[in-house]
Amino acid sequence: MILDKLENADLYFESVPGLERFVQFFNDNDLEEFPACKVRLDGDDLFINIIDLQGKDEQSLPMEAHRDYIDIQVPLTGTETMGWKPLEDCQQMTEEYDEGKDMELYSDPSQVLFDVPVGYFVVFFPSDGHRPGIAPGRSFRKLIVKTRVPA
Repeated sequence: MILDKLENADLYFESVPGLERFVQFFNDNDLEEFPACKVRLDGDDLFINIIDLQGKDEQSLPMEAHRDYIDIQVPLTGTETMGWKPLEDCQQMTEEYDEGKDMELYSDPSQVLFDVPVGYFVVFFPSDGHRPGIAPGRSFRKLIVKTRVPA
């Protein structure tokens, strides 16, 4: 997992595929003004989901993990709390891996909770169980960048 300011994203261009291309797109566009949608930067290998969410409490959100994609999550309109736990320590699977959704779900508690303010980004690798969207009672906009794990 990586948590840092967007202004430092260039430090991770070598280790996170697609990050450089996303940052260029981010800097060239006002994504708060975009409608909620999917923007393909490189077909199925790199795309952005622009979503509007209603935050929930931690207990009502599952821990998720992905195999084929790295998640880069970027809050646009407010601080979002996220949970994290090493995937190898997740034991309470509630939904087996769905290849079409590239997702498996767990009910394990978060090992760590952390805030991701506007101007920051977090990268979740396939080894990271993560619980985004913790923001009880708040609506917010965020980006979820999906970049395919290199073969």
